Amino acid sequence: MGKPNFIIFITDTQGANVVGCYGHPELRTPNIDRLASQGARFERAYTTAPVCTPARAGLFTGVYSHNSGPWANSIPLYENTRTMAHYFGDAGYHCAYSGKWHLSGHDYFDTGVCPSGWDPEIWFDGKNYLDELSDEETKRWREAVAGIDGLPDERITAEFTWAHRVSDGGIQFLNRDHERPFCLVLSYDEPHHPWACPREFAEPFSDYGYPVEVPGDDEPGNKPGIQKEWRQTVRGIPSDQQPLRDGKFYMPAYFGCNSFVDHEIGRVVAEVDRLGLDEDTYVIFTSDHGDLMGEHGLLSKGACMYDSAARIPLIIRPPVESRVPCVVQSPVSHADLLPTMLTLSGETPPDILYGENIDRLIAGTEQPDKAVFIEFNRFEIGHDSFGGFQPIRCIVRDNYKLAINLLSSDELYNLADDPGERNNLIEDPASAEVRQRLHRDLLDWMNRNRDPFRGFVWDRRAWGSSLGLEWSGPYRPRPDDGAWPRELGYGTGKPIDED
Repeated sequence: MGKPNFIIFITDTQGANVVGCYGHPELRTPNIDRLASQGARFERAYTTAPVCTPARAGLFTGVYSHNSGPWANSIPLYENTRTMAHYFGDAGYHCAYSGKWHLSGHDYFDTGVCPSGWDPEIWFDGKNYLDELSDEETKRWREAVAGIDGLPDERITAEFTWAHRVSDGGIQFLNRDHERPFCLVLSYDEPHHPWACPREFAEPFSDYGYPVEVPGDDEPGNKPGIQKEWRQTVRGIPSDQQPLRDGKFYMPAYFGCNSFVDHEIGRVVAEVDRLGLDEDTYVIFTSDHGDLMGEHGLLSKGACMYDSAARIPLIIRPPVESRVPCVVQSPVSHADLLPTMLTLSGETPPDILYGENIDRLIAGTEQPDKAVFIEFNRFEIGHDSFGGFQPIRCIVRDNYKLAINLLSSDELYNLADDPGERNNLIEDPASAEVRQRLHRDLLDWMNRNRDPFRGFVWDRRAWGSSLGLEWSGPYRPRPDDGAWPRELGYGTGKPIDED
């Protein structure tokens, strides 16, 4: 086999906890579940940031959003940031993207203009979809559901939806004559609001309540203050709009879209297999982030690092002859996908990429000491929802998760003993050693990777930590990305060679 093809399916606001093969078969995702049975299912995969644009930046550039530009929604990628399409285009691939992009910095729908590196004939973002709709159809799409217990508008057929048209574009692309290996991304808005799916997918969930395992009413008082304010906001939602009732989360249209997007992914995978492309194609399924769905008394996503928001589904199905169905327990990150794909295609990942090659994990080999990192800065530039600027940096290593909430108190959880993340161990004397080790690892990562928000204030914590960071530190030149030249020193005008 020469260079393999890659197909990436990405959904929006679909945590691992709402995919059947991750423990909720009643949520009707048989096509995704089938992919998992044919490849590697990652139990501990994490987004780089639990909010849309920063998460997508981490996935499609391999660089965390604090260094690629869009550290909040409605901020574009930096001009000198290369995407997956640039790297694979240089490697001789035909790169195509259809669906939600959310990296132009314009608005939720983007601009309708194909970014460099992707095939403009396949490009089909939210603005392109809007342009196909009449004013009445646009209203129907954006107001698909009436009320928290409502079902989608009866006039919403599969063919009407953005998801179906994204799949159609992908199927058309697959049926082309491919003279080059390809990298195809199909990016679905579902199950994100406005929950526009055919009613037949939502009706089975009319009376379904998702069990909220950690409702937040009995949590210890040492949770960060930002979460306490957030929880009060959720409690203030009027009863006729409140999705949380009797310890369960009710949202039939969300769960309907969750099932509908599985149907659309299934259409494309069936075409991959029918055409025989499965012989030399890696199929990857993931989502940008999850939804809290009432866990810890919180809704949506934002300034927290709980697994319900930050843990995402990740399934990688290799070509037929390379398949080793397995469940991987090692923690991994979206940032690991791009270097892994480049390695699988025979390319050397550039220094600038944050992640690492995890191809051995796809074959079922665990890596117990691997760490992953997650960030949050703010939800969006255009509004102050979810507390505005609330910077957080987080590390997950072994069975522990440490979250530094710069403007609030911090968190430490033992995920093995406390998978629901109820008990904050940040001031627990028995956990001091692991806390200090993770804190040092986290700060080393921020410093090494040129996090622009880094500084000694992340070191001076209320629980008595001080690792001795100084007021000033060494200069760190931009890592090589294979395209831009080395930085020139301010004082010399010559390339900076030292690290």
